[in-house]
Amino acid sequence: MQDRILLIEDDEELRGLLARYLNGQGFVVREAATGNDGLALAQDELADLVVLDIMLPDINGLDVLRQLRYRTRLPVILLTARGEETDRIVGFEVGADDYIPKPCNPRELVARIQAALRRVAWDQETEGPRAQTIGDLRIEPDERRVYQDDQPVELTATEYEILQVLISRAGSVVRKTDLMQWALGRRLTPHDRTLDMHVSNLRRKLDKGESSRIETIRGLGYSYRRPA
Repeated sequence: MQDRILLIEDDEELRGLLARYLNGQGFVVREAATGNDGLALAQDELADLVVLDIMLPDINGLDVLRQLRYRTRLPVILLTARGEETDRIVGFEVGADDYIPKPCNPRELVARIQAALRRVAWDQETEGPRAQTIGDLRIEPDERRVYQDDQPVELTATEYEILQVLISRAGSVVRKTDLMQWALGRRLTPHDRTLDMHVSNLRRKLDKGESSRIETIRGLGYSYRRPA
């Protein structure tokens, strides 16, 4: 079965170029030029992944993302203006899984899409371990959900993957290069702060005023502190 992509982009020329390229790579593409149209198509649940432009004519793409997150856990890749780091940070806080700056290389977009879809497919096809408890967190692999003090924590698919990797190696340092490959399915490149932003969001969602459970090991990577 072909993977289905929902492409929400108001620039007709760019949207057409990306749609043709994605079709040529074997994807089924549904197109929307506005946020409202994109949300209407997303309601049909006929997509496996969403590519979402932030700058839309009717609804800001970040607001579209917020509404998507109320309804679905589909992976979402943001198209952002080059250099707009604030948009990228807010996008990750709202629930984006990845981003790519515009103008984007269609080949890179396909690589990001394939990496995100591989993570989803692996999670669906692999029989995961039983529920794991570490301190106040309980991880339910079958549900792909995390509970803190028995209350669900809303994580994106990428945040869940990062947390899974860190907890599986609690007390040890996970190098950034390895964490990027295992959790996001791609190589770490210079000046790419995607991983740092996801970890920042995890800290914001999991820490309750105490020192962070995810430690930064300068020059190496991250480590999940074992509970005392």
